[in-house]
Amino acid sequence: MNTLEFTFSGEALTALPSGGLYWADADLLVVSDLHLGKSARLSAVGGAQLPPYETRATLDRLNADLAWTGATEVLCLGDSFDAPGLDQCLPEDDLLWLTRLQAGRRWTWMEGNHDPGPVALGGAHRADLTRGPLTFRHIAAAAPRGEVSGHYHPKARVRLRGTTLSRPCFLMDAQRLILPAYGTYTGGLFSHDAALCALMGPEAQAILTGPRPMAMPMPRAGRASA
Repeated sequence: MNTLEFTFSGEALTALPSGGLYWADADLLVVSDLHLGKSARLSAVGGAQLPPYETRATLDRLNADLAWTGATEVLCLGDSFDAPGLDQCLPEDDLLWLTRLQAGRRWTWMEGNHDPGPVALGGAHRADLTRGPLTFRHIAAAAPRGEVSGHYHPKARVRLRGTTLSRPCFLMDAQRLILPAYGTYTGGLFSHDAALCALMGPEAQAILTGPRPMAMPMPRAGRASA
């Protein structure tokens, strides 16, 4: 697996191609915004029809990252489920698979805006969590230091070798690290959006996900960066 190692708040971290984050010294895999059950929820309310295998595709990605890292702890940074109660409504096969992934691991569900309450599945449920110099939560706070969050589903539009690409990305500056959405069909907010430009310092970097994660200055213009 191609990965990209970087340092944030003095800690050595690894960006995975999937958008997962591995902290080797803590043996911790961090993922954000899985939005499990999204296709079922949209179908129930007459919304956009998505392929019905999005939950399985997300769990398959999570299974692969756990196998590669061997992480003994998992932290889900909120919006793990697309709406309250979906943790009890997923297909039985998907629930069993998720239960198997949890077995033998410490597992923490952070509360998100889509799933603010505790879930029926095993594991702890927290609003935020501080581990060493890092603080984990769903939505970036006003004045963080060493903060790792999600929520915004950041992505970047870049131009490489004459081709314009749009990829989910990590965003990082001296104080905060924002993870991309891990779930399938989750969409995203471009890094040049005013909300992200206001959050991130002028030195901010983007780490593009995909087969070979790549770091670059955070694109802030509406057009593709060179």
